[in-house]
Amino acid sequence: MLFQRGKAYSQDLRERVFAAAAEGGRVGQIARGLRVSVCYVSKVLSRRDKTGETTARPQRCHLTPKLADLHQAIRQQVAARPDATIAELRAWLLSTHEVAVSNGLVCKTLAELDLTLKKSRFARPNRIALMSPRRGRNGASNNPSLTLASWSSSTRPGPRPI
Repeated sequence: MLFQRGKAYSQDLRERVFAAAAEGGRVGQIARGLRVSVCYVSKVLSRRDKTGETTARPQRCHLTPKLADLHQAIRQQVAARPDATIAELRAWLLSTHEVAVSNGLVCKTLAELDLTLKKSRFARPNRIALMSPRRGRNGASNNPSLTLASWSSSTRPGPRPI
């Protein structure tokens, strides 16, 4: 059984732990047999003995996102000004809604809303073209101005390995 942070193990697994304990299994044997940690088995059994609880408790410490109430307003602003930068969107949030946020939070919120913005005010338009020049054979440059006009003994290339 693979542990995932923030997710409780299934109720079926808890019941198998209780059944194995009822048959007289030791904590270590139960843990190895069910491929969970000894700590998990111990906690499940001790909680049942102390409080009678046999189900997972609800998750705690979940915070609502800071901009959750403003998602609709952000959607409308991005629709109205799709060419705005992150900095301009932050300034709009501060002036209109009095919410100070970081660049990272704005980017994360836009990703959650499946929205995109320009990366910077002066970004070049995207194009489908080769951005870097092709290199010559074995990484050599194809630019003739970079080729030496005359060779010396220290700059002359040696024979190529076969």
